[in-house]
Amino acid sequence: MTASAPNPLRQGLVEDRTPPPCTVVIFGASGDLTKRKLVPALYSLMAERLLPPSFAVVGYARKEVSDEQCRADRPEIALRIDVVDKERGIPGNRVFYISTPPSTFPIAVKQLDDNGLINKSTEGPFTRVIIEKPFGTDRESARLLNEHCLRHLREDQIYRIDHYLGKETVQNLMVFRFATSFFEPLWNNRYVDHVQITGAEALGIEGRGSYFDNAGILRDMVQNHLFQVMALTAMEPPVSLNATDLRDEKVKVLKALRPIPEGRFDEFVVRGQYRAGSVGGKAIPSYQDETGVTAGSTTETYVALKMFIDNWRWAGVPFYLRSGKAMPKK
Repeated sequence: MTASAPNPLRQGLVEDRTPPPCTVVIFGASGDLTKRKLVPALYSLMAERLLPPSFAVVGYARKEVSDEQCRADRPEIALRIDVVDKERGIPGNRVFYISTPPSTFPIAVKQLDDNGLINKSTEGPFTRVIIEKPFGTDRESARLLNEHCLRHLREDQIYRIDHYLGKETVQNLMVFRFATSFFEPLWNNRYVDHVQITGAEALGIEGRGSYFDNAGILRDMVQNHLFQVMALTAMEPPVSLNATDLRDEKVKVLKALRPIPEGRFDEFVVRGQYRAGSVGGKAIPSYQDETGVTAGSTTETYVALKMFIDNWRWAGVPFYLRSGKAMPKK
């Protein structure tokens, strides 16, 4: 690896903010998310010198993977973490990233606590547990999962992650809106006819049929990723950029969403499923023929919604949300 060039903007700084030493443990290390998102993200942090010198990654998965494939062997996880901490001089600081099927989230959190891997004290080594979406399948299951996590962790130890928010385009939305003086006065229903938010993926489900067939694109993409982008697009300026103030403004947008009238779903919702074809010259089998998909499944791989936000800024402006697999990227 070629060392990255020094950042000229850092020259002359009195102190260099470096995170404390820690071990990152990824549950689901052989999965799609780890391969496509987590490992590249850690690599980028390393290349930008944003990781501490004493740092380690331990991968844990159900599938057998060699050291050469993911740089981690997996004897009993607690013992392995202790060994890694001693080898790297890490004082027990641990970040657990749960990148597994949603049904295992409660089990993983409980087992971490039962095996003494969570330091609940505000003193000494820190523990953080990162939980990927989807956080439950409906309001009741989300509430139960939240209560379960809070039995084993403090609130400030839980990180509910939507990795879509890490995309540069998404992160730039607030700068585009609030730091550009000639846009903000136009960002309302007097000048905006409609808003379109499209999250299209060229990939099919690629072996994730057992997960996707139980989730569908609405749960996999819309109620988390696209709703977050919609909230960032429509929210009022937050008092500050801290997590609580950002959350409060997003919640106001979600509370202002107009419910789709009972019996009129066909006017506001379109659902579909991809068939065999090609995207970008690559052949893609029909969703019905994908591994893990139930025969005759009606799970949607495409959805489009027409929504309204009933507040002073956006009253009357339709928001069109679309997401689909096996489509040209947008």
